[in-house]
Amino acid sequence: MQSALWTGKRRTGPVRMTFSASFEDERTATRGDYSVEVGLRPPAAAGFAFGPQIKEESLTIDSGLRPVDMMGRKGPVAFARDDSGRRVEHPVKLLDSDTALAILGSSGGYPEIGELRATVLGWRFYHGFRTDRDSPVRQPALAVTAPMLDEDGRNLAAVFATLVHIREDTVDLDRCIADALGGATLDVPIPGETATFGLRLPEFPQRLFRPEELSDGQVRFLALAGALLSYRLPQLIALNEPETSLHPSMLPALADMIARAAERTQVWIVTHSRALADEISARTGVHAMIVVRRDGATSIEGMGLDGRFGDE
Repeated sequence: MQSALWTGKRRTGPVRMTFSASFEDERTATRGDYSVEVGLRPPAAAGFAFGPQIKEESLTIDSGLRPVDMMGRKGPVAFARDDSGRRVEHPVKLLDSDTALAILGSSGGYPEIGELRATVLGWRFYHGFRTDRDSPVRQPALAVTAPMLDEDGRNLAAVFATLVHIREDTVDLDRCIADALGGATLDVPIPGETATFGLRLPEFPQRLFRPEELSDGQVRFLALAGALLSYRLPQLIALNEPETSLHPSMLPALADMIARAAERTQVWIVTHSRALADEISARTGVHAMIVVRRDGATSIEGMGLDGRFGDE
């Protein structure tokens, strides 16, 4: 909250930030709109000065007839629709830091709210992977089926083992690794109690390079491969500066993986690399949006306050 309040000039009156998201299910032609308003406690109220306080929340679902309020919340009081469609008050008052989405969605009594909560929890935000000696990415993983990569990459070995030994299809993975890493091949032995992996390089065909021996760039690229080419992809993947520590020669292969993932799910990329942005655009036809900062405020070049661009 303190960091968010620093961005730009403070306005008079209560401090408020509103976050919203829309969800569309093409199979059922259903649209959901969720919104949460967050602010600070009044100066005289008890609690931590910069602790976020949930002010209001709402969830509406529109199946084509008319929007229906499935959930509402003001202060500590939350309402939701029961099995019969009646709007009832949730029996427990919520804490200031609780979202109704989390509390009601995990209660088991409101399937629509629970489905939305599960969707959001399934998103993956990859802000970067540790590549130091003790990085989770370099460690063996428990040998269990891993359909998608954890946000810190700690189950990478299990993700690879799932692709190699359960799906038995690594064509895209093998091609991207070979293109990025000079013809290297991924070696994933049949797991015992744990799963692991290594790389075989053309210069040393008899030598298996274990994760702890790989460079930072090699490890980071393999983690990105696990995130983008896993057995199952989340409904949203966000990559923050994926080019970090990668050699420029790896960017075309990274763009290939991003384009392949975008055929299966929604992918957001934030990058400082114009070269990577151009490679992605060439493969997807999607043009990069430029982030600008003026007078302490950050915005997207050409976008108005309503979220639209002048040429739309």
